Amino acid sequence: MPTRIRAQKHPHDDAPDTAGAFRRLTSMPAGPERDALRDEIVEAWLPMADRLAGRFRSRGESLEDLRQVAALGLVKAVDRYDPERGHAFESYAVPTITGEIKRHFRDHMWTLHVPRRVQELRNRVRVAGQDLSQSTSGRQPTVAELAAHADMSEEDVRAGLEALESFTALSLDAELTGSEDGYSLSDALGSTDPALDTVVDRESVKTGLAALPERERAILYMRFFGDMTQSRIAEELGISQMHVSRLISRCCGRVREQVMRDVPQRRSG
Repeated sequence: MPTRIRAQKHPHDDAPDTAGAFRRLTSMPAGPERDALRDEIVEAWLPMADRLAGRFRSRGESLEDLRQVAALGLVKAVDRYDPERGHAFESYAVPTITGEIKRHFRDHMWTLHVPRRVQELRNRVRVAGQDLSQSTSGRQPTVAELAAHADMSEEDVRAGLEALESFTALSLDAELTGSEDGYSLSDALGSTDPALDTVVDRESVKTGLAALPERERAILYMRFFGDMTQSRIAEELGISQMHVSRLISRCCGRVREQVMRDVPQRRSG
């Protein structure tokens, strides 16, 4: 006959007496009878798993999902527990279930991927903050206080504090705090400066322009920077418009050739 599981007085009201059941479970061969006893043990400890899941109910996940994750952790604990080690099942099951729930948050609940080290820093800072909140007279503990309490560097504490605010992502359509005209986060994002596209071109032609005679450089400056017409440039220099046109074409050709010669050198360098 299977060992009967009964409740006993314990620091936790939902801790049943399963010591005998576990001893019997480890000695039974695989089969329906062993599976039935295993299910009975799991069912007896489910109230404790539910209680552990309830500790995480205010962190953005539904309680029902948390209870399922806790139940999975409980099954793992039952399967891995070895009563011959002399430790009570509860002392093994509690960290196993809690770890399963924390792993669920770490792997599935972050909107953006955050390195595991940063997630661990976040948890340490959060726990330290909860501990210190009871002795800081209603104010938020300082970075130095958190670092001393959690045995962390102040740099790691700051990383953990930033991660506390990064559990979920803010929508780009969210209205900015203090905005009264519907100004959203997307409105505050910068855009690419069109002038950046001309930076490379300007840098590329510097050498070729510097090699031109002074009059040719002046003509190009008046045409492309002074926005002067060819006829006005011709009048300014006392030459024909046709001559100005030929000079502009010849100068642009020289500069273009110089740039094209420099391209292979830049790539090989």
